[in-house]
Amino acid sequence: MNYRDQLPGEPRSSEGMWDRLSQVAVKGAEHDSRERLPHPKCLEGTRVDLLNHIHGLVDHICKSRLIWLHGTAGVGKSAAAFTVAERMRGLKVATHRTMEKRLAGTFFFSRKHTKRSTTGYFFATLAYQLAVNFPSIREDVNEAIHENPALLDSDKSLRDQMEALFLRPLRALQFRLRDYPPPVFVIDALDECTSEDEVALLISLLGQALREAELPVFHMLLTSRSEAHIRKAMQKEEMLPVVCEIPVKISGEGVASIISLDGADVDNDICIFLEHSFKELQSRHTDFPQPSKDELARLASRAGRRFIVASTMMKFIDDGDNDPRDRLRLMLELTSELLPGTEVYKFYDGILSTCAEPKKAYMHLSIVAALADPLPISQISKLL
Repeated sequence: MNYRDQLPGEPRSSEGMWDRLSQVAVKGAEHDSRERLPHPKCLEGTRVDLLNHIHGLVDHICKSRLIWLHGTAGVGKSAAAFTVAERMRGLKVATHRTMEKRLAGTFFFSRKHTKRSTTGYFFATLAYQLAVNFPSIREDVNEAIHENPALLDSDKSLRDQMEALFLRPLRALQFRLRDYPPPVFVIDALDECTSEDEVALLISLLGQALREAELPVFHMLLTSRSEAHIRKAMQKEEMLPVVCEIPVKISGEGVASIISLDGADVDNDICIFLEHSFKELQSRHTDFPQPSKDELARLASRAGRRFIVASTMMKFIDDGDNDPRDRLRLMLELTSELLPGTEVYKFYDGILSTCAEPKKAYMHLSIVAALADPLPISQISKLL
């Protein structure tokens, strides 16, 4: 019997409330969920400046922040989010405690999954993860659900969900966490939420939470594409004190540098990614010759500073059905005459031209392009 079946006045067990929350929390939204395999992550030696900058921001102990990492599709935002989440999971709030990791919760939005394309399960999912990480607040969460079981309905007021399931437990941690490194929440791909109104409301509520004085200092890393409705919500006057935007110009010792997702340094990072991928390929095909440095540099430059394009290159070369040596030669031919600014489009056009039935491939893609609810870039990449 769950709480909906109980008779009026019958006591609801704390364990029953917890079980109900565990059922509602979206496990696939967690950063390391099996639903998201393979997990995108930054290879060692790549995105060093970007990651160091983010790590410095989340170590700030005086003021809560919303760290907004944004950029165009395919530049590696999710990989950065996953990498930061993994690092925070490996750090404890206090060294003498067995649990209580600095990673307090994650929610990775996805347009193709119903429960991950809405904010309706957002605070219930974070509350569940927060209470798992900090068992001392589990009773606060249970009590909130006991008082108002409708909080777990996805159509319930987002403001009410935040107050009862998120802010109330966090307030209980204010004094205990005062002298420890701040907990961190990682929210990825907010643009994958299908309702612009929901997105605007969530940003506003998160800003309110980050400004509340009765909460412990905590940080949120939030990634998205540079969508107009997200930027508009982030740039409201009340958000300015808590939002830290990346890419952003930062200065140090008189030298200005740009922390960016698609700056010139990304070409070298993509070279590292390609070199790593080719070595993995060679471990399975011992007769596969490693590309020269010039060839690696050419492939990297033609990726247009988008990791998703470099990843597609490798999937084309290592497709499991063709000789990777032939596919590499073909890839080098495809990229030999491309021009900056058009390389991505012509690159995909070249791939399609190698299909056994290119006309059928174009027909399928024209249907995808005409969908009323367009596929996200990651799904189009898989299709290609």
